[in-house]
Amino acid sequence: MIIDKKEYHIHGLNYVIRSAMQSDAKQLSGLRVQIDGETENLDREKGEAFIDEEDFKQLIKEDSEKARNLFLVAEADNKLVGFSRCEGNYLKRFSHKVEFGICILKEFWGYKIGKNLLNESINWADSNHIKKMTLNVLETNEKAISLYKRLGFEVEGILRKDKILSDGKYYDTVIMGRFLDNQ
Repeated sequence: MIIDKKEYHIHGLNYVIRSAMQSDAKQLSGLRVQIDGETENLDREKGEAFIDEEDFKQLIKEDSEKARNLFLVAEADNKLVGFSRCEGNYLKRFSHKVEFGICILKEFWGYKIGKNLLNESINWADSNHIKKMTLNVLETNEKAISLYKRLGFEVEGILRKDKILSDGKYYDTVIMGRFLDNQ
């Protein structure tokens, strides 16, 4: 699905949140690899599960056409600095919900890009009568967990010792969900 773009001005940074376009595909491919290498908060290490330009073009096309998918990008200084996706499930028993995921360049943390991407996604979900949003977050990502709770998400479960990080230790994945307004 496509949404209208919105402009933000936070801590001296001007950025736009808008729907992903085909012309973003090449930049998204590189951006995803870079972000994966900047943090262990995500599932992938740098270069894992690589998505090339053509695959991103296909993903953007599908997400633009499907009513239960939303692919957003954050753009600052004429370059992409983050993105988020909501992906719906088309099995009837799961058609009421979408899964949310987000990636932001570390250099742009602190400008409320994540919060605004999530708010746009929540507004989209509410206006499209999607009953539930879900997400997974690493237990050590306390800022993200706090943000999700402030925006109405609650902890639904814990996947114990779900990920192994570079320190050789195992960490839990927190499963969170938000039942959207009108429930």
